[in-house]
Amino acid sequence: MADGQTDVKLKKLMPQPEALRLVPEAMARKYTVIPLELNGSVLRVAMADATDIFAWEALEAHTHKHIQPELASAQNILDAIDFNYQSYEEIQKHISNIASPTLTIEQQLEVDSGSDAPVARAVTSIVDEAVKAGASDIHLQPEREMLRIRYRVDGVLHDTLSVPSQTGNTIISRIKIMANMNIADHHRPQDGQFSIETQGGKSLDVRVAIIPTIHGEMATLRLLDKSRAIMALSDLGFMPESLKTYEKMLKVPHGMILVSGPTGAGKSTTLYASLNSLDLTGRNIITIEDPVEYHFERINQVQVNARAGLTFASGLRSILRLDPDVILVGEIRDAETAKIAIQAALTGHLVLSSIHANDAVSVAFRLVDLGVEPFLVSTALIGIVAQRMVRRICPYCAQPTDVPLLEEMVYSKEIGGYNYPVIEERRQFMYGKGCKSCANTGYQGRIGVFEVLRLSDEVRAMLLTTSSPAKLRTQAINDGMIPLIRDGMLKVKERVTTPSEVMRNTYTVD
Repeated sequence: MADGQTDVKLKKLMPQPEALRLVPEAMARKYTVIPLELNGSVLRVAMADATDIFAWEALEAHTHKHIQPELASAQNILDAIDFNYQSYEEIQKHISNIASPTLTIEQQLEVDSGSDAPVARAVTSIVDEAVKAGASDIHLQPEREMLRIRYRVDGVLHDTLSVPSQTGNTIISRIKIMANMNIADHHRPQDGQFSIETQGGKSLDVRVAIIPTIHGEMATLRLLDKSRAIMALSDLGFMPESLKTYEKMLKVPHGMILVSGPTGAGKSTTLYASLNSLDLTGRNIITIEDPVEYHFERINQVQVNARAGLTFASGLRSILRLDPDVILVGEIRDAETAKIAIQAALTGHLVLSSIHANDAVSVAFRLVDLGVEPFLVSTALIGIVAQRMVRRICPYCAQPTDVPLLEEMVYSKEIGGYNYPVIEERRQFMYGKGCKSCANTGYQGRIGVFEVLRLSDEVRAMLLTTSSPAKLRTQAINDGMIPLIRDGMLKVKERVTTPSEVMRNTYTVD
């Protein structure tokens, strides 16, 4: 059976709950199998190796059913296991076994100090379930009588479960120990990180931030999958003309390229994909990051360490003495870093970095606000990318849907506006109605929305005369820049996302 066919079989034709209950998750992972359907005394099972006699015998002995095998790839089966086995009951079981709430947190953690202790298992299970759900972050938010646990999936927070406050405090304290934080300090913000291996065998780096609130300590865990492959530029969501413009920008030997957008907009992913598209053999490429999220071959990566005096600014100064060809600065946060990065771009280096701004044009004015002279900005900048992330329509439950008038109007305006006089009116758009495959959200996965500004001579001249952002934006659009919201609506036209999703992430009132 072809892999594509197997995907449909395992994801669209969902395993029956009664079939799943017959085979424990541990057994499914051990033999790389997943039960699909129970028909009387026959259990249909997807197997990576249909000739594995030991798996057959173990399954028949455990289920007391006759096994009907169906061939599938190992990776597809593991993905299906991750998606279909939910262990929230397992988390609750570990939580219920945490030591008595009459003990202090310190006494409780002393009792539960081992890696097999209930509190440690609870934390591991919480992370495991987040990985299965495809979450990028775990939020542990204290309330008056409980700790609420939420997962951020495709940029949106979802409630998962809640635990009593005392138990929640123990879980927070366990996380602080794992992240090498001060467990006795409950009054100051703390940051840390730890590594963990999930039940599915994935190795994760987990960045932890904790801050005290009126109801206790709140923690946010950012999950960084070490095994995740770096995406190619062509896979990020650039429209063909925007991708061509950006690739031309990357071929310029020296100058500065900036990527802007809010937290979680995929800036790091774009920067990493950009580095990966360069000549790694003939160039000395050095990065300075906080933190180093993914590791590269043939790229020298430096981790910011403020306690040791290694900041973006000081690290960048040192990097300039190491004969680099390409420099990636994780983020331009202050005037000092901005000025050093600009000088590096002007002295024969290709500098890539991220910066927070609302759109591509705002980036140039943000640099001026940080104290960089307009003529230096005009000279050093090659181009700017502004980006957002929008959710993809779930392919398994998509259907034509009537939408509110506002969505119709915005779509028609953006498709027919600017230099595109063709008006397109539509009453229906593809929306996911919600199914098990997308956890009833109607969306599955995300894609980037971009506007790419390559500085033309006209734009450079306008920067020197400190023209208004509105005039500069008009010139950029006349030069061929596709605005963020139009880029998003073009993806709506291609049935990739929805008007409401584009408007939620990109729409601003002029």
